[in-house]
Amino acid sequence: MDLFTIEKRDDIVIVHFKEDIKKFNALITDEAKKQLNALFDAPGTKLILSLKGIKYIDSLGFGVLLSLMKTANYKYGFLKICDVSDEVMELFKLLQLHNIFDIEDNVEDCLKSFSAS
Repeated sequence: MDLFTIEKRDDIVIVHFKEDIKKFNALITDEAKKQLNALFDAPGTKLILSLKGIKYIDSLGFGVLLSLMKTANYKYGFLKICDVSDEVMELFKLLQLHNIFDIEDNVEDCLKSFSAS
């Protein structure tokens, strides 16, 4: 089951959830973790994860995001998250995760922040 569409811009991988996925929850976390972690096969990978269309993330979904960040750090990669809905941003803030993840408004802002660093 493919959960994402993936595009590349130069050396940056941009991942979007498929349009019909509105919840990042227990139903898809195992597959999502497998597919996302595989993108960090090469050391130094720069990945942007767009949460556009996602209206809810449960604890397992946040667990996948934390695991992905750990994988990125282990592989000397970079993870940026964008297109976070107001509802989901409230969950990030409630869990104090907005201070842990690099969250930008949109894909273009993520791309700019990569070129600025």
